[in-house]
Amino acid sequence: MAIIRETDLPGIGRKFMVETDDREKVAIVVHEDGKREVYHSSPTSPDDHELVMTLNDREARQVASIIGGMSYQPTALEQVELSISKLSIEWYKLRKGMNCIGKSIGELAIRENTGTVIIASLESVQQKISPGPEYVLQDGYTLVIAGERNDIQSLKQLLERGGG
Repeated sequence: MAIIRETDLPGIGRKFMVETDDREKVAIVVHEDGKREVYHSSPTSPDDHELVMTLNDREARQVASIIGGMSYQPTALEQVELSISKLSIEWYKLRKGMNCIGKSIGELAIRENTGTVIIASLESVQQKISPGPEYVLQDGYTLVIAGERNDIQSLKQLLERGGG
């Protein structure tokens, strides 16, 4: 099991040090502005950290879903885990002018019309909501949505046109 250590970096963000069972080490620095830097050091040179990549927030979430098995899971996994591989979780930002703005989740009948669920709404960095059917969608909110890929595409189309 990997060992993970966290360190606050005042004025910068937070650093996560990950050491695998094979003694590989990866450092991930999450900056306050959302940028991520990934560094690697090998077991033979533990003090030499080489920058592997820099990611913005969207790219980091995409890579995290790949590593976490949301996009693809190897076929050797158990059958139960394979059924989960169809599930995708995406972040989707609502923009001014979308027809869903000002309408509730229930009014749009999101689950009934698309088979997806909105598992969270990020109204700001500090405010995260677990929305119910009465929750009204607003410009600038970021929705965390879950469902199968095709269903998520249907949800995005529903949000664009606002139902009906």
